[in-house]
This record gives sequence, C-alpha cells and structure tokens, in this order.
Amino acid sequence: MSGAILARLANAGLIFLPPNPPAANDVPFTRVGAMLLIAGQTPVLNGEPQIRGVVGVSVTVKEAQAAARLCALNILAQVHAALDGDLDRARCLRIGGFARCQDDFTKQARVLDGASDLLVLALGENGRHARTAVGTNALPRGVPVEIDAIFAVT
Repeated sequence: MSGAILARLANAGLIFLPPNPPAANDVPFTRVGAMLLIAGQTPVLNGEPQIRGVVGVSVTVKEAQAAARLCALNILAQVHAALDGDLDRARCLRIGGFARCQDDFTKQARVLDGASDLLVLALGENGRHARTAVGTNALPRGVPVEIDAIFAVT
C-alpha cells in the first residue's frame, strides 16, 4: 500500500521520514470518523530544526519553500502513522501555514507553495487542497515555517 506515493517521493529525491513526536503537550494527529487533523509540523528532522530564522531577512523565500516542503513531508509521515501505512486512503482538504516574517513581507503564499507542491507531487489529485498562508512574528524553536493539515480518509 502507498507504494506509488512513496515511489514518487523517492523519484523526486525525497526521503520518507518517520513521524516526529510532539514537541509540547499535544498529539500529532486526531482522527474523528473520516476526518484526520494533523497538528502543526515544523521543518524538523531527527528532532532538530533544519532551518531557523526570519523569512525575507535571514531566510530566503527559496529556503523557506524548502522548509515548507520538509513540513509537508512531516505531515505525510503523521498521515502514514495515523492510517497504518496506507497513504492511498488520504485526501488533503486544507493546509494552514505560518511564515515567520517581518510586517512588510507579503510572500507567505509563495512560501507555502513548497508544501502544496510536495503534497500534489506525492498524492496527485488527492493532494490538491484549500490553503491559508499567514505571516507571524515568531514560531516555535525559531523555525521559519509551521504547517497543519486536514485530510479526508476513505
């Protein structure tokens, strides 16, 4: 199961990651019926942030897109865990993303494209989603991007 999805990621040079444990007093996902809610994921690998900083200041838009891509990989890892390895049952309905930036930064949507592009690459049509992209002055552990998601489960 999910072989085609994992193959698409591998063909793009992306490694499927084990899910990260929660960093605070929350759970990584909650499932209610056919709805799966994924808690905010940051650009963390093996428990460590892979990039820190402020988008448009110390982090370029391209670097922030790569951070958003890692957030999306972490989202998929949580979906994989929640669905016992069966990503084929997941359809992304919405992502909500935060970009750590200054007041005059206006390219939050471009930053979130990194995550959106990854979800469509991995899930095909089931990766197309509605989205919110918001700027904020701070995120946990100094990361530049955090993204949560809502999936439908078939």
